[in-house]
Amino acid sequence: MDLHARIRAALAEDLGPGDLTTEACLDAGAITSATIVAKQDVVVSGHAAARAAFEAAAAHYAGFLSYQVEVADGGTAPRGTVIARIHGHARALLVGERLALNLLMRMCGIATHVRDTLAVVGPATFRAVDTRKTTPLWRDLEKAAVRDGGGHNHRFGLFDGVLIKDNHIAAVGSIGETVARVRDAVHHLVRIEVEVSDEAGLVEALEAGADGVLLDNMTDAAMAAAVRVVQERFPRAFVEASGNMDAARMKAIAALGLDVVSVGGFVHQARWADLSLRVSS
Repeated sequence: MDLHARIRAALAEDLGPGDLTTEACLDAGAITSATIVAKQDVVVSGHAAARAAFEAAAAHYAGFLSYQVEVADGGTAPRGTVIARIHGHARALLVGERLALNLLMRMCGIATHVRDTLAVVGPATFRAVDTRKTTPLWRDLEKAAVRDGGGHNHRFGLFDGVLIKDNHIAAVGSIGETVARVRDAVHHLVRIEVEVSDEAGLVEALEAGADGVLLDNMTDAAMAAAVRVVQERFPRAFVEASGNMDAARMKAIAALGLDVVSVGGFVHQARWADLSLRVSS
C-alpha cells in the first residue's frame, strides 16, 4: 500500500463522516496559516507523511494547503524551532493536524533516539542497523527515520535478504541442511546469514557455506571469542550481533570487531518527540 493510500485510510479513521467541531466553528471558505514547532531538541523526520496528511485533508474539502519545510529531514531543530509552515483551507488544516503531528512526532522521535544512542556509542567497528520490529504498514517511514538519525537499515522485509533463524533450523533439523537448502534455492548474488547462539553453531554455519553469522543474545565475552574464530578461520565472513542492544552495551562492544549490530530498540524503544501546531491567523 503506497503512502497516500495509507494516509487516506488513517484520515478516514479519524475523520469519519466529518469533523463536528471544526465544521461548526469555521466557514467553508476560511483560510488560515500555522506553524509546526519543536518543543524539545529533535532530529527532524517525516515531512513527506505530514505533507500527505494535509493534502488528504485538503482533498476532502476540495480545498488547498501548502506545506513548506523549514528544517529538512535529518536536520537538527533546537527547542522552539519552526520546522514547517502550512497555509490554506482552514477546515482542512485543522482536520489534518492530528494525523500530521502523530506521524511527525513518531518519526522525529525515532530519528532523535537513534542520534542520541549513537552519540553515546561513539566510534565503533560496526554499522548500527534497525530490524523488522516496526509498526505494521509504517515500516518505510520508520526505517527512513532511522537513517535520518544517522543509523542504517537492515533488510526491509522477508523478500530482500536471507536470514536463517533458529526456528528455520528447528523446522529443518540442522544448520548445515538448512544452509544447503537455501543455497540451492537462491541465486549466486544473494548472501546467506545464519543466526547462531554459540561457537559450535557458528562453525557449522560457516563450514556449510554461509556468508555470515548473526550472534544472537551472546555475552560480550562470547561475542569476542566468536569474532576471533571468524577472523582466524573464516576471514571472508561477516559478523552481526543482536539482542538487548542499548547505548551502553554497544559502547562496551564497540571495539570487538563486529561488522554489524542490529538494534530493534532504534524503533520500538523510541519515544515520540514533542511537537505542536500553532495557528497564526
